[in-house]
Amino acid sequence: MEKAQIIVVALAAIAFVIYRQTTPRPAARRAGLIISVALILGGLASDGAALVDPLHPVLAVTLLISGLLVAAGLGALRATTTRVWRDPHGVAWSQGTGLTLLAWAGSIAARIAMMALTALLGVATSQGSVLLFVGVTLGVQFLVVARRANALPGAAVPDAYAAR
Repeated sequence: MEKAQIIVVALAAIAFVIYRQTTPRPAARRAGLIISVALILGGLASDGAALVDPLHPVLAVTLLISGLLVAAGLGALRATTTRVWRDPHGVAWSQGTGLTLLAWAGSIAARIAMMALTALLGVATSQGSVLLFVGVTLGVQFLVVARRANALPGAAVPDAYAAR
């Protein structure tokens, strides 16, 4: 994929997810995890070996792993800002809050800072790493929200939306 295409895909995924996260919805839906896996696979497929700068392999791998750890941490942080509850029928629901939006702004700022640091250190930037960052941060957020939903007291019932 070209750099512009990757940026458009990443921004579209983030916009879609932020929109979906700010509306009440069943917490057990697997669509978020599927989107995360697709973004991670897209990031790996778009660059492959180019994810690591051959001129600075150790630094490039360190920055890539650091970026993915930051993505995971920010995903977990955003998950804690998400409201999770059970309705009277026992179905778990979730909805992002104003703090979730602020955490998203922080996540985007962190990714930009990581890209700036990579450029400052003279390491070639990989477009696929953007998709990896977004995929990891979303995946962790969805997993933590699902775990919180499963831990809610009350009778858990099969969610008709979970299979969708």
